[in-house]
Amino acid sequence: MSYSRVRTMAKRKSRRKGRLLRLLALNLSCAGCIAAVAAIWYLADGVSGGERQPAGSPRPAMETVPPSAEKPSLPDESGEGKTDIPAWSPGDESDPAIPAMPAGSMDGNEADSAHGKIKLAFVGDILPASSVLRQMETHGYDYPFRLSADLLRSADITAGNLEAPLTARGTPAENKDYVYRGPAAVLPAIKDAGFDVLSLANNHTMDYGWIGLQDTMAALDEHQIRHMGAGHDEMQAYAPAYVEANGFKVAFIGLSNVIWKVDWKADKKRPGLAEAYDITRALAAIQEADRQADLVVVMVHWGVEYSDRPIPDQVAKGRKFIDAGADLVIGCHPHVLQGFEWYNGKWIAYSLGNFVFSGTKSPESAKTGVLMAECGKNTECSLQFYPMLAKAAQPALMEEAEASALLARLSAVSTAATVEENGMIVAKR
Repeated sequence: MSYSRVRTMAKRKSRRKGRLLRLLALNLSCAGCIAAVAAIWYLADGVSGGERQPAGSPRPAMETVPPSAEKPSLPDESGEGKTDIPAWSPGDESDPAIPAMPAGSMDGNEADSAHGKIKLAFVGDILPASSVLRQMETHGYDYPFRLSADLLRSADITAGNLEAPLTARGTPAENKDYVYRGPAAVLPAIKDAGFDVLSLANNHTMDYGWIGLQDTMAALDEHQIRHMGAGHDEMQAYAPAYVEANGFKVAFIGLSNVIWKVDWKADKKRPGLAEAYDITRALAAIQEADRQADLVVVMVHWGVEYSDRPIPDQVAKGRKFIDAGADLVIGCHPHVLQGFEWYNGKWIAYSLGNFVFSGTKSPESAKTGVLMAECGKNTECSLQFYPMLAKAAQPALMEEAEASALLARLSAVSTAATVEENGMIVAKR
């Protein structure tokens, strides 16, 4: 009986093997037919001189190194690329709305690529919490960005400062005057508005502790929005977000000179923020990024609230960041706009103020804007500022007279630079 079972099993195995061989032969035959048809089609197409249409252009692929294992970049779900925005001049007779691209013209990304340029857009603080969140819940999560999204999307890379953790967990910080948090549900609207990179180095990111920061980073990763300036240790916190677009590799580094508690500072075995009190680690991160990237952008939280001029500490550190290899230094935290400085061939924007924020004690905090930087491979950048006024947490381009007054004030508080009536920021060489 034992021998009979073995022989029967052998016969069954032989029959299965025969079926597998026949299926394999059939599959190979089909593959050969398909290859032959494809070859015939390709040759016929080449003889006829037909041209193939290129696939639609997805948003630029991006990578972040480190902190966590990132999901692969995907094309923009809308299928729409970022559009070019011509310079707006307050002298235009038309309303200073964002003009449309002329029919049949080359889009901004193609034109910039042909000239070896990249466009970067920067804004100040974004607070998807408190009264801003109530507006978003009433009018839609995209509400704050409806009148600025076209301008934000016109850049190859758009960056801002996320001023609140996105979490439903954690314990609020004790004895802190303002404690914020918002839901991760706001992120699709923020991404759709054009944001590619958000700094987490500020005095509210850890309002709900490490758990809240963890949730924030996980949510940003899920929505493929790059982030920097915070992490589970100092290595992750100081690590740049490397973003590739339009043939450029741009390093974004986030730093904070405003940290509520000492134990919010990232260390070798402690999660937290990348600090700018002692800039030793910051300078090392900038130097390393300078070796790895075409452009280095430092986004730093610093300064005195409601002051339209930088303090000496900002000036000294901003210049040291440039000397270490930064090509642009972009500041925020004071809630108001501060001036610009042309230093050693590079630009420092000391504060871009609030962009989307709740009401503050100063009406000046509603004056905001978008800073556009067009940079080449030689790391030289030209800047233009688009003045805006935020009403009920919704920024929109200013009227002519108001814009002219704001640009004139920014010019007066700038160093080695002049802000012209069309928003162009020109170096005093």
